[in-house]
Amino acid sequence: MCLDLARAVKAHDDYPPRGQIDLDWFLAPAEQLAAWVAEEDAAIVGHVALHSAADYATTRLLSDRLRCPQRDIGLVARLFVDPARRGLGVGQALLARAAAAALERGLHPALDVATHLDGAVALYESAGWQRVGEVVLRTWDADPIEPPLPLYVYVAPPP
Repeated sequence: MCLDLARAVKAHDDYPPRGQIDLDWFLAPAEQLAAWVAEEDAAIVGHVALHSAADYATTRLLSDRLRCPQRDIGLVARLFVDPARRGLGVGQALLARAAAAALERGLHPALDVATHLDGAVALYESAGWQRVGEVVLRTWDADPIEPPLPLYVYVAPPP
């Protein structure tokens, strides 16, 4: 069910902009610390995960801006909501849950988002997340054919 929803979101929003929609890479990668779904009438209508920080452009920028080691960053990831259920608070609730879980683990909640995903950017900014910079990923999954992907980088508002 969750993979089906992720594929529907990919078709609707081009999210994620790169990579496969599968269990190992997208929904249960090795860096995942936890994940949550939102349900309505026994149907999954949203998903979010919390990932440990790997060494890449986003976490290097965050480490510098937050003045902390990369290992102290909790990345909110894989947030998606059924397009038919948007505007009802599902995304806000999932975002808040993942940020709270990061704080409970002693991590700084942060995230990155492709700059062209206007709906996601609007969600994060309406929730009070602060944009702290922009990075450009030059490759994805070590694929040199992929064009550069600009990302905005956000930190959660103070608790």
